[in-house]
Amino acid sequence: MIVQHSMLTYFLQMKLQLNGCVLLILAVFASCYDTTVGLSNRTRATGYTFAARSGGRLKIQGKHFVKDGQRVFLSGVNLAWIAYGYDFGDGQYQNRRDRFEHYLKLVSDNGGNSIRVWVHIEGATSPAFNDKGYVVGLDHKGTFLSDMHEYLESARKYNILVFFCLWNAAVKQNHAHMDGLIKDMSKLQTYLDKALIPWVKAVKDEPAMGGWDIINEMEGEMKKNLVSSDPCYDTTALAHSGTGWAGQLYSPLEFQRFINRQIAAIKLADPEALVTVGSGADISNKLGGQNYYSDNCLVKSGYELFGTLSFYAVHTYDWQGKFASDSPFLHSASDYGVDRPIIIGEFSQVKGAGRKIEDMFQWAYDKGYAGAWSWQALATGDGSDTIDTQMKALRYMRNKADQTKGGLVTIKL
Repeated sequence: MIVQHSMLTYFLQMKLQLNGCVLLILAVFASCYDTTVGLSNRTRATGYTFAARSGGRLKIQGKHFVKDGQRVFLSGVNLAWIAYGYDFGDGQYQNRRDRFEHYLKLVSDNGGNSIRVWVHIEGATSPAFNDKGYVVGLDHKGTFLSDMHEYLESARKYNILVFFCLWNAAVKQNHAHMDGLIKDMSKLQTYLDKALIPWVKAVKDEPAMGGWDIINEMEGEMKKNLVSSDPCYDTTALAHSGTGWAGQLYSPLEFQRFINRQIAAIKLADPEALVTVGSGADISNKLGGQNYYSDNCLVKSGYELFGTLSFYAVHTYDWQGKFASDSPFLHSASDYGVDRPIIIGEFSQVKGAGRKIEDMFQWAYDKGYAGAWSWQALATGDGSDTIDTQMKALRYMRNKADQTKGGLVTIKL
């Protein structure tokens, strides 16, 4: 049996945070023993066998991603779904598998190294809820984890890192389940215990597991014009913005608590996990906005010390032919004044203020950003580029490897 040193350090810290709840620590710590390390192929408790990594995990060093000692630039696309909210669990992936693999191959063949995929969205089919809104598992039929393993193994074959986005606040449709998790912490806890933590533990050693995105654009459902002496909760500065376009449903505190506790759960299950949120707003306090995702705001709202972002992911589209003044395409990454990597997580040429997509990727590479993901592979909606346009950009980026700028694009998993 092997216990990773980083795991031991982490749980000693957790003991302090939990005020001596030693039984809980021991229960969780027991799950960290790994008898499979060192095998060329590993078999998890689920019985699923997966290939060992070629080299180490994707990690963070300062404001950059690194793998095997090399600075890495995440060059890829948002998929983001095949059937919106109906892709994984309950046997659904088997009906989508060929199309999922098609896009993995397409990204790989054109030189990309990463992809962002949406999963629960609003909780239509995963996770599984009972009639009172409490989570009872990842899905009802028990195929979710095998779906994940199968998809991640396909991604490994094509050397594509996968970043799973859990929830979506940019569109409000079948919202009751997600609403319960945001407002009721007892319901959220069942999601953490019955779904998220088992999911993270099951996939954390998959070579293609890149990272986690808790929620897409919480700004879509955030209340504006809230007055508070605390900048974390005051939204008066958003009065004339598009914030709340899907409905002004939640305060910053409610969203921050929701995000904080999920990040902490992920890091509890996998201390090396990389976690972010997809932000449709300013992520700094230096460009005239407010960073609602700061460590201070997240911990203050959710009380979990480890529930903080590993990196930032900013989304940007033009409005009436112009980018907002805080858009990453008008600033270097250093202008935001943050201490961790920033990726441009959604953008498109068609909503790019007249810029060509190759120039947008090059801007991200040259200006200190850690990655760029175009929107989106299915090419649906007014803000999306065609798949041909997006692949042209990946081909343009494929051979870049400058360690003084963006870093290496071609990686081996």
